[in-house]
Amino acid sequence: MRRFWHEYAENRVALFALIVVVCVIAAALLAPWIAPQDPFDLAALDLTDARRPPGTVGSSGMTHWLGTDAQGRDLLSAILFGLRISLQMGVAAGAVALTIGVTLGLLAAHAGGWIENAVMRVIDLQLAFPPILLALVLVAILGQGKLPLIVALVAAQYAYFARTAYGAAAAERQKEYVEAARATPLSPARVVFGHILPNCLPPLMVVATVQVANAIALEATLSFLGLGLPPTEPSLGMLIANGFPYMMSGRSWISIYPGVALIILIVAINLVGDQLRDQFNPRLRR
Repeated sequence: MRRFWHEYAENRVALFALIVVVCVIAAALLAPWIAPQDPFDLAALDLTDARRPPGTVGSSGMTHWLGTDAQGRDLLSAILFGLRISLQMGVAAGAVALTIGVTLGLLAAHAGGWIENAVMRVIDLQLAFPPILLALVLVAILGQGKLPLIVALVAAQYAYFARTAYGAAAAERQKEYVEAARATPLSPARVVFGHILPNCLPPLMVVATVQVANAIALEATLSFLGLGLPPTEPSLGMLIANGFPYMMSGRSWISIYPGVALIILIVAINLVGDQLRDQFNPRLRR
């Protein structure tokens, strides 16, 4: 583990990205305590503070360092809570997609035969569709809300985990330690999850980081289009959408600051994933 972190720290860009991700997660978790305002509290909002530029003082005497949106919400507070919601959606969707995808991939690799062919043909068919298109269709059918959005994100992403798990498990199932485990009275579940799965974790960790970032971006896209979270949930995508009508009227900060926060978060997570990929597979190092 010490050697792993030493190699990771050698890449200063990846180390900085990891620090950014940790800081963003900490800010999101502590949002109810460090945010200057609760954007969910309607009693704390004042429409006279709507669309105030950054650095101005509101009617309550509070300085809005990043300005306010059209509802009079302090934009810094809304971004902190928006990061919280975006991370919740990304991590929840990634965890469920990981569980379903890994289970299907390991089942196909271990069972073989018609089960392997059936499962992997469904996965291949799933991968043939663009994730955004599938998510748009499902959200349009299921409606708005956190649960329908998570279902749509999982359906758009689980196939990537299944394909990765299948590829790693297929490479491991012919090795001697797996054949030895199969020769013992161990159940197939213990062989798969106790022997094969631990050796498939490195590529799955890399895919998990990338897919969490993709889930956050996909949620922001759906919310921006008005098909994701409802307006009462200030996710980053919804904050960008709220400020879009005012972009050409000189009030661009309403969309720019949430957009910058979204870009920083996604790029930082992807950089962490790139470094993990390089460490787990040295042949990919540049």
